[in-house]
Amino acid sequence: MTSEELLGLLESHWTTVITELGDDDLGQVADALRAMREETAAGNPAAVARTVRRLKRTLSALPPDHPVAQALGGHRYAAGTRELPRLTTIDAVIDVLGTPPPDPAELLRSARRRLLDAPALTEAEHAALAPTPSGASERPAELIRLRDPDHGIRYPRFQFRPGTAEPLPVVRRINVLLRADRDPWGAADWWLGGNRWLGGVPAELLGILPDDALERAAAELVGAY
Repeated sequence: MTSEELLGLLESHWTTVITELGDDDLGQVADALRAMREETAAGNPAAVARTVRRLKRTLSALPPDHPVAQALGGHRYAAGTRELPRLTTIDAVIDVLGTPPPDPAELLRSARRRLLDAPALTEAEHAALAPTPSGASERPAELIRLRDPDHGIRYPRFQFRPGTAEPLPVVRRINVLLRADRDPWGAADWWLGGNRWLGGVPAELLGILPDDALERAAAELVGAY
């Protein structure tokens, strides 16, 4: 394994490296990376190889099933090839390993805020555009309702025909597939997030792609095909 490959592993798995290693081991990793940078800048491949070996020994503290530990395998104590990594690669790893791991609760709040920031109808706006007869109720599985802690219920606007509160038939069908009544945030994230299968954001592809293409993509996600 080359030093570039090892650095790439650390950059890819930095969040779990930070959480799995103790403070002392993390300090040794940081020291090794700084030494590697100095030795690379000085053009000393033999010193870089020694530092890589020291870094691998420190990383042996990772759990055996960690991706970095598994990739190192029997090469954990080998000196490796005497090549110089790129300084930009070393700098990238030093940057991420010096960053605290993201707080899962904060990640969730950020993701939900992104969905709440999308154009939407409030409860009052929806009621004004589509008043519900007394004693009747909408089918909960067919509309995404997001609860904003500051502004109450919001209905993402992409679900409706422009200027109305009439749900688009394809949106209603897909929302049922995505179980929007049980997981409105997950359904909204599918509609408003990038989709490699479709080559774009599903909500923005309404009326551009055929309805059945959107439905197939949602069905594949939930295993309905």
